[in-house]
Amino acid sequence: MLYKCNASVNTWGVVIFLFSNKKIMSSINYVTRETLEKMKEELQRMKGVDRPAASRAIAEAREKGDLKENAEYDAAKEAQGILEARIAKLEGDIAMARIVDTDSIDTSKVSILTRVTITNIATKKTVTYQIVSEKEADLKLGKISVASPIGKGLLGKVAGEVAEVQTPNGIIKFKIESISI
Repeated sequence: MLYKCNASVNTWGVVIFLFSNKKIMSSINYVTRETLEKMKEELQRMKGVDRPAASRAIAEAREKGDLKENAEYDAAKEAQGILEARIAKLEGDIAMARIVDTDSIDTSKVSILTRVTITNIATKKTVTYQIVSEKEADLKLGKISVASPIGKGLLGKVAGEVAEVQTPNGIIKFKIESISI
């Protein structure tokens, strides 16, 4: 459990830590079972294939001489650091992942994994999107992130309701035509 901490320096130069009992929100990542499996496979590949390859690259570069002037060694160490950061992030994402089962989704309102058909009131253009996690978002497949401006604006709305969505180009109004799985 994480708590918010603020530090300040008083007039005598002493650092004072102020702890708040407000919890820092962890970002829960709602995903489908398939996406979670893909994430786990990618993690296994990074740990089982990429990590040993990075170690071999460092060892090969180390054999080439003086480490102070060895650009290949520096590049291999940097690549290893980037890989380790990616592994740590993916492990965190997997730890915070929650599987959403399509059988338990309420289609009376827009929520994650629902498919929503909307009409832009200004242009009369109708599109269908599936609201998904950030990991699964792919506009070409009609999947928009729950964290996107449109995704946020549609969440919790019911069929027939008009959603006002704040976008970088201003407010856009969408009428929710239907909600399904």
